[in-house]
Amino acid sequence: MLPREEIATAQIPGGDTLTLVSHGRDFIIMLGRNELMGTRMQFSEEQLAELTLAELRTSSPRVLIGGYGMGFTFRKALEKCGAKGEVVVAEVVPEILEWAEGPLSHLTGDTLKDPRGEVVLCDVAALIDDANDGTCAKWDAILLDVDNGPDGIVRDGNERLYSRTGLGKARDALNPGGVLAVWSAAPDHKFRQRLKDAGFEVEERRVRARPNNKGPQHTIWFARKG
Repeated sequence: MLPREEIATAQIPGGDTLTLVSHGRDFIIMLGRNELMGTRMQFSEEQLAELTLAELRTSSPRVLIGGYGMGFTFRKALEKCGAKGEVVVAEVVPEILEWAEGPLSHLTGDTLKDPRGEVVLCDVAALIDDANDGTCAKWDAILLDVDNGPDGIVRDGNERLYSRTGLGKARDALNPGGVLAVWSAAPDHKFRQRLKDAGFEVEERRVRARPNNKGPQHTIWFARKG
């Protein structure tokens, strides 16, 4: 059995420590003993972007992503957003970008240089607030993958994104017909109801972590603003 080799660590502001490890040819980002993401199970994070953008009524969407991670969602969003689309990622851990340009550069390629994309070192809540106070334009899609789901285990303060108030702010930050999509490692019936209470039309889908219907099932909520 191949051992896991620690490559680097990073402190999450207001949270625990992330560890980047290699396991043979695969890479994994760990939070303690929990696997947050890995190169063997990226399909559901790609689907977060692909399925959401397929729901939009515009061919040039303005997309906000909460959390860069290994860049799976960001890269797929760039692939699907069209020549005039815009994808902005909010990431709170600077080392994540160092990893993207270092040990994970074979995944990253030239995507961080794509003029349609931008990674901003900030809390995604700040960019949601900016859209609501007029500092920036509203979003056509907001994709949240800042945690293992709406239980906020990664970072103190993430819970506010999934609260009734936080969901209301996300809804207000969307253009009409816009979609808030939330990735989770597991279903959460209370959260689905919270989305409805915030005024969204909600669809819940189960997506495999790996292509060809393999790997564990993850949950994505698609919450549309009418």
